[in-house]
Amino acid sequence: MSQKRSPGEETIIRPERISDVDAIWSVNQQTFETEAEANLVNALRKSASPYLSFVAERGSTVIGHLLLTPVDLVGECSKRKLMGLAPMAVLPAAQRQGIGSQLIKAGITACRRLEYDAIVVLGYPSYYPRFGFVPASLFDIHSSYEVPDDAFMILALSPSCLSDVHGIIQYHEAFRDL
Repeated sequence: MSQKRSPGEETIIRPERISDVDAIWSVNQQTFETEAEANLVNALRKSASPYLSFVAERGSTVIGHLLLTPVDLVGECSKRKLMGLAPMAVLPAAQRQGIGSQLIKAGITACRRLEYDAIVVLGYPSYYPRFGFVPASLFDIHSSYEVPDDAFMILALSPSCLSDVHGIIQYHEAFRDL
């Protein structure tokens, strides 16, 4: 299925609607090697609360998706409001057109508006720093999964929210099935 952009056809980023569920599953299934991420989105939608879910739509077609769900910082005395960015998917034919960037910016804006302290992501170290993400290990924050240090990143959303914190990020239990 080709997603070539027609002249004048712009990409709209918006919150997901109930009617988007099947299209979101399809975008994730087509973007990743297995159906695991698509199934993860459905599981998180049912059990993670609150969650933020955005779609990229061109014409009437959903071509991208971003999900943010709460994560816990285990080992931290004070409570911080943290979100995990995962998964993010853009149909292969629509990649490298800035759609992922638009989705991430919408997610960051929403998290700031809702007064979250930070967002964590396990992703490409060459991609996420352009949005302000840095290795979480700089704050003595690590993933509960064995992952490369430079691939587990965090974005502070308020000044000094990560001062004097440390610990292990625990994702929702639905991630264990990946």
